[in-house]
Amino acid sequence: MSEISLYRKYRPKDFSEVVGQDHVVSVLEGALKKGAVGHAYLFVGTRGTGKTSVARIFSRELGCAPEDIYELDAASNNGVDDIRELTEGVHSLPFSSKYKVYILDEVHMLSKSAANAFLKTLEEPPKHVIFILATTDPEKLPETIVSRCQVFTFKKPSESILKQQVLDVAKKEGITLEAQGAEIVAIAGDGSFRDTLGILQKVLNYSTDKKISADEIERVTGAPKSTLVNEYIHGLILRDAEKSLKAVASARDAQVDMKLFLKLVMYTFRQGLLVRFAPTMKKEIEDALSESDKIFLEGIAKEKEGVLASKTLVTMLRIYEEFSDAFIPTLPLEILALKISNREE
Repeated sequence: MSEISLYRKYRPKDFSEVVGQDHVVSVLEGALKKGAVGHAYLFVGTRGTGKTSVARIFSRELGCAPEDIYELDAASNNGVDDIRELTEGVHSLPFSSKYKVYILDEVHMLSKSAANAFLKTLEEPPKHVIFILATTDPEKLPETIVSRCQVFTFKKPSESILKQQVLDVAKKEGITLEAQGAEIVAIAGDGSFRDTLGILQKVLNYSTDKKISADEIERVTGAPKSTLVNEYIHGLILRDAEKSLKAVASARDAQVDMKLFLKLVMYTFRQGLLVRFAPTMKKEIEDALSESDKIFLEGIAKEKEGVLASKTLVTMLRIYEEFSDAFIPTLPLEILALKISNREE
């Protein structure tokens, strides 16, 4: 294994390698072709969605040499003096490029006075300067900054995109990893390329050989065994709260990550819905499953109680959103079991 982190090692180097952000890449490439490059861009999106990677690629596509690309972490350089130093520096010409590009990460962390000091330069920078701002929390940005930028919103990658990334990276690293294991890593990555590859890195570091087992992935991620997830869902299907609650108790005793448990419950439940109501997708879904999980999904797809329905999945999503930070980790799963069984008070 290389000492370089997987996220750095497999960070996209050009626009063709950027995954899941076609709506951003196509516009930026179009601007480059037409020579219609703006003076300020704002990249908005949750952590690990590729904002900084795309900013760096865009800078290179503009023809900027490394010495003419400046990166500033606004989370730790957020004072007036930091911004004054920046605004004074923009007036000097590039070393060897047509443009100087300033990439400001977590720009919402600028103090109010620093943001105000930045406004004039952001609105009318020298012709050789381009600003690329990035933020995970646009609501905290003053509208005066947002209105001076071209805004691009980065999407969270789907689990299927992250799963494919995990499989591709594992293959490049010479690692054997089953599709079901890649799914767990992708779900645990929670919509972040960086976090997903960080989890894969931990799994590879933990493993003693080139073949990653489901047990190794479960230990590193805190994921429950699929048998526990299936047992919990089976209890929901039967409207048997006690059966589901016993699965939760077993997961708690095994020190399982309960938030990940609920996500896997929703993911598996969704697969059951698709097997039942979208038979053309059945083979694609089952190709990634173990034999026991195939049998389980086929079994719940035949249930007659009306639990395997979209309204149940909506209930799961609502409970996940409302109780994802519950001070009792098992609470969301317990509430869900009682609600579905109609045994809540």
